[in-house]
Amino acid sequence: MQDIVLTLVFSIVMLVFVAFPSMKIIEWAEDKFNVPAKWHNPLLIFTTILLALMIGLFLRYA
Repeated sequence: MQDIVLTLVFSIVMLVFVAFPSMKIIEWAEDKFNVPAKWHNPLLIFTTILLALMIGLFLRYA
């Protein structure tokens, strides 16, 4: 349980720092693929959370 809490704490802090890279990733994906405009915000939120969790896992277990 403590591992999950520490991973989430690291991830919450990283949400601020991965917002800009996730915007650039979604911008690139919209240029390469035909992504509808209504999917922009959900993709941005999902990408931000995914990147933050990945960095949180890295900080916890690396």
